[in-house]
Amino acid sequence: MPSPDEIKEAQRATWAKCSPGWDKWDPVINDQLGPVGTAIIESLGIAQDHQHLDIASGTGEPGLTIARLAPKARVVLTDLAPEMLEVAARRADTQGLTNIETQVCSADDLPFDDATFDTVSVRFGYMFFPDVAKATADFVRVLKPGGRVCSSVWIRPEENPWTSIVMQAIATEVELAPTDPDGPSMFRCAAPGYVSALYESAGMHDIVEWDVDIELVTTSPAQYWEMSSEHVSSAVVALEHVDVPTRDRIGATVTASARDYEKDGKVRIPGLARCILGTK
Repeated sequence: MPSPDEIKEAQRATWAKCSPGWDKWDPVINDQLGPVGTAIIESLGIAQDHQHLDIASGTGEPGLTIARLAPKARVVLTDLAPEMLEVAARRADTQGLTNIETQVCSADDLPFDDATFDTVSVRFGYMFFPDVAKATADFVRVLKPGGRVCSSVWIRPEENPWTSIVMQAIATEVELAPTDPDGPSMFRCAAPGYVSALYESAGMHDIVEWDVDIELVTTSPAQYWEMSSEHVSSAVVALEHVDVPTRDRIGATVTASARDYEKDGKVRIPGLARCILGTK
């Protein structure tokens, strides 16, 4: 079994490969995940004088939106992959945001003093932490007493056809490694109460969970396949060494499945996330 450091190095490499896809498809991704970002932001109650930490920021959301809403706040974006944070920093510059900082680091080894931040967000990063308990303890450590953490995770694969369609098609052509139920994976935190228990163990209280519907909208089945093959991390890794004929067969299967979700001239594929809020 790989060590936590080996897992992190593999994740850095994967997200470096995914960063061009996330950059390219950023508007579509932001529309898809926007309801989750809004739910996180509204639950945190961010004020103008707050210091906010966004963990596993990727290309910058919801941190960039928080920086726009609270221009006098300090917003720190962190991620394992410098390539992802470079995209986020460029977007911050484009938007004229001057209250953004970026820091390449792991969620379980944050380079900040105790009780630094008023609020913390973790949008779809939890599932990939090698040691979820250690990571939770560290971002609670840097949170001020009375501060809030809100994270989001994906619910079961059957509730998220926007990604399961692609992975099922790949599995018909490629032998995928079995998923370790206790290791990093997209649906690792799907069970109700999973993250709440981590919060509670880290000393948080007033913990609440709620589900948020999302929808991935593309202009066509072909665009859905193109986008998914370029930004879904598990798909990017699985397709890396696939030859052209095999990739074409997978793409044909994906686009055929996506046609079932065509409506009003677009492809609209649903998903379901869970948000978890806690107070220190």
